[in-house]
Amino acid sequence: MKIVLASSQRNLVIASLAVVISLLVEPHAAGQNRGAPPTAVTAKATAPIDLTGYWVAFVTEDWRMRMMTPPKGDYQSLPLTPEARKVADAWDPAADERSGNECKAYGAAAIMRVPGRLNLTWQDDNTLRVDTDAGMQTRLFHFGPPPASPGQRTWQGYSTAEWARPVPARGATLPMGGSLKVVTTNMRPGYLRKNGVPYSESTVVTDYFDVAPLPDGGRLLLVTTVVEDPRYLQLPFIVSSQFKKESDGSKWDPTPCTAR
Repeated sequence: MKIVLASSQRNLVIASLAVVISLLVEPHAAGQNRGAPPTAVTAKATAPIDLTGYWVAFVTEDWRMRMMTPPKGDYQSLPLTPEARKVADAWDPAADERSGNECKAYGAAAIMRVPGRLNLTWQDDNTLRVDTDAGMQTRLFHFGPPPASPGQRTWQGYSTAEWARPVPARGATLPMGGSLKVVTTNMRPGYLRKNGVPYSESTVVTDYFDVAPLPDGGRLLLVTTVVEDPRYLQLPFIVSSQFKKESDGSKWDPTPCTAR
């Protein structure tokens, strides 16, 4: 059966089709006309706290263990396994020097306890770099998933980082600030203390970086380090290290690793 529409009816149908087509086409066209894609979110751009700059160690605990090399066998405060005690009792700094292992006490599990200075900078938008003048070490904190292959073991291993932000109470606004969590693996075996207290290649180091104001207007960097080693530690070894912010790098003093 053939349907014949009046002129006014045809115009109404055509107008309705035009509206439908425009609704389907305009979002697509608008998407094409928005210009360049949105800028990718980066760790640097979303940092809740500023960790960059020069920081000097502020030794408030374990002064004797950090400012001087403890004697062999001085490890009573550490939760060591029997195997770890045997290794520590056999410590021979001369052997470390002969084998080119002077940096065993400057690995990721211990470097934050070494008295000296830190320089924190952004190597790129998703990599935070930490340089130390004591031992001249470099740690790289990578935001994002780790690589499929970790590569060769190094003193500083491979570190993955993420920003941690406080969770607001229900109905409250998002609080300011936050902290940095860093997990490090794939390290060479090293020393927790310079007197030969060992950590193994199975060690996992978790660092938490926070900043706090000082009464004089300065800033304090707080680093809480958790060392877990199934071979040489019976329990996680947890320490806290503090660093004061410096105005510039005029006191930066790079010195090589020493085994003694």
